[in-house]
Amino acid sequence: MSKTQRTKSTVTTAALRKHVIDALEELKAKDIREIDVRGKTSIADLLVIASGTSARHVKSIADEVGKFAKKAGVMPLGVEGELEGEWVLVDLGDVIVHVMLPRIREFYGLERLWTVGDAGHEVDALQAS
Repeated sequence: MSKTQRTKSTVTTAALRKHVIDALEELKAKDIREIDVRGKTSIADLLVIASGTSARHVKSIADEVGKFAKKAGVMPLGVEGELEGEWVLVDLGDVIVHVMLPRIREFYGLERLWTVGDAGHEVDALQAS
């Protein structure tokens, strides 16, 4: 049973994904990527990773993701990193969104971490829309 189901939300992962991508595009997030993590972890079904051009941009993007999710009827379970603005994580249950500065994103390499041995599972969100 997914987190979204446990919190009684009627929003599907696909619908939530669409709201997240819309929010990221609205504030011009860069290099949006999705990683399907079903079968690898029970914490979420989908990771969405995007970059901002400055700490202020990262914070604004993450805030917009939270607003779009709330409009869809999904309350964020948690938001971390807003104070610094280098890496903000928005936990929406089935979808976890990471908004990062490019240097932080490169350093931690979440895409590489979650796709080791999974050629083809990383999807460019803009192409998947």
